[in-house]
Amino acid sequence: MTSPTSTQSPLDLAAITRDICTIATEAGAFLLQERSKFQRDAIEYKGLNNLVSYVDKETEKQLVARLNQLLPQAGFITEEGTTGQDADQTALNWIIDPLDGTANFIHGLPVFSVSIGLAQGSTPIAGVVYDPNRDECFSAWQGGGAYCNGTKISVSPATQLGESLIATGFPYYQFDQMHKYLQILESLMQKTHGLRRLGSAAIDLAYVACGRFEAFYEYNLNSWDMAAGVLLVQEAGGFVSDFDGGNAYLFRGDVIAGSGMHPELLQEIQGFWK
Repeated sequence: MTSPTSTQSPLDLAAITRDICTIATEAGAFLLQERSKFQRDAIEYKGLNNLVSYVDKETEKQLVARLNQLLPQAGFITEEGTTGQDADQTALNWIIDPLDGTANFIHGLPVFSVSIGLAQGSTPIAGVVYDPNRDECFSAWQGGGAYCNGTKISVSPATQLGESLIATGFPYYQFDQMHKYLQILESLMQKTHGLRRLGSAAIDLAYVACGRFEAFYEYNLNSWDMAAGVLLVQEAGGFVSDFDGGNAYLFRGDVIAGSGMHPELLQEIQGFWK
């Protein structure tokens, strides 16, 4: 791959990833602090079932400020749009979700995360997912492997659907695809150890990377939901594709990430998703 900074020195991705872990951990501490005093009247609606709060926005501002200091040449693609930028998707960008699992956070469910990815175009090259409730920091950089709290991780050795526990998500808009989605659910319920819906795609992907889930699939995602997580899976020895089996997942929004059973899951999903 061409160097992401062809006119500058190559990026030290290992060092950058260590710094991202520090930044994500600090943001996670802020989330826990705010969760302890959060009130429902702070909820805002970006759209149908699409919730946001001052916590999302303030955390994003903190992340943008710190990451801009770390790598000033990178642009930003962010969920809450606090930078006011129109990012060039072909350039070097931070792709961040300050609070992945906002609905869980608002309702007091301890499953939410900070997701920070660095991508050159559509290729993630560094990523961190931090779960403040479990104090688990998942990290990876291109060619460097994947880690949880500094210990190397790998995907599950499972190679068949029949020995798999699979994570997914429920869409909160574009319900015109719901019939196909429910058909996939019905089929997989009968062919796997079960399905789980945690409510944070970033955590789902991190759990695939460390072998807790064999796979994760979802549609209607955004780049900030998966930029860090897909790299975790790849660097942990797993496979990632869109629903067509290609590599357009980051900005197209549908993704399948898994261990060696990925081809079988892809085939299963394609049987309904045409």
